[in-house]
Amino acid sequence: MVKYGLNDIAIVIINWNGQDLLERFLPQVVDYSKGSKIYLADNASTDDSVEFVKERFPSIKIIQNQTNGGYAKGYNDALKHVDEPILCLLNSDIEVSENWLVSINEEFNLDNNIAIIQPKILDYNKREYFEYAGAAGGFIDKYGYPYCRGRIFETIEQDKGQYNDNCEIFWASGACFFIKNDVFKSLNGFDESYFAHMEEIDLCWRSFNNGHIAKFVGDSCVYHVGGATLKNTNPKKTFLNFRNSLFTLAKNTDSKLLGRILTRMFLDGLAAIRFLFQLKPLFFIAVLKAHFAFYLSLSRILKVRSISSKRPDYFKKNSIVWSYFIEKKKTF
Repeated sequence: MVKYGLNDIAIVIINWNGQDLLERFLPQVVDYSKGSKIYLADNASTDDSVEFVKERFPSIKIIQNQTNGGYAKGYNDALKHVDEPILCLLNSDIEVSENWLVSINEEFNLDNNIAIIQPKILDYNKREYFEYAGAAGGFIDKYGYPYCRGRIFETIEQDKGQYNDNCEIFWASGACFFIKNDVFKSLNGFDESYFAHMEEIDLCWRSFNNGHIAKFVGDSCVYHVGGATLKNTNPKKTFLNFRNSLFTLAKNTDSKLLGRILTRMFLDGLAAIRFLFQLKPLFFIAVLKAHFAFYLSLSRILKVRSISSKRPDYFKKNSIVWSYFIEKKKTF
């Protein structure tokens, strides 16, 4: 049984022109992460964020990527230079809390099969509520729709201690994502075709298919601004979410692929029509573009499919769409 200490954790913060966020949140990361190594993975920023970190926080190691490859390629490139056995991929718009690493470290030491961990993620601006991106740990339905304990579609729960536990989950949020370095490398990191959004779900699914465990640790808490890089009002985010969700489903689901994909695309069509009724034509177009991008990538995706025959029962819900919109179940 391998035992880890705080000095085995590398906190790696991806950055692109985010000096304002670094000025705001980096001091607490430094103060509350004693013993762990902190890295700034910079995606070819054109602002003064790198100079700011060099001057204010000389102990932080800076990894300068040559291009802005987004979240996926940015981390893939940067993490080649990180040797610590546990990686913490931390968004620059996260406020950490005191002792946030202690419970995470303890959980990794309980079971060697634990490969991925997420803390509780609350909303920075509405601190008594969960945050959209991850909340209290993620799951997925059989048509590839992700949802969380504490957040289903646009309904976000108030944190009343209902998820103050440590439990197995299906996916962890990329906003604050702990993963063993050897597992990350064995899975060849993130799929760079995603650019951003849902690449962590794909990675967790591939990890699951290889027999690893993902956990939620409720004793550790962080606060996420959310949308600081790409806001929900941006059609590009809609495009990436719909396209990447289809990528993830096609790459990782079981042998019932065709039926799942066709049902998912029908449901996406309903979502697109809903955007029209909401007078959001750019979002309607974003869904159409996502589907065409999926068609063009299908042959590549089918070549990299990796499914598990050992652990087939990972869908907690047959259809979260049915449960939420028809049965009106708004909480986990």
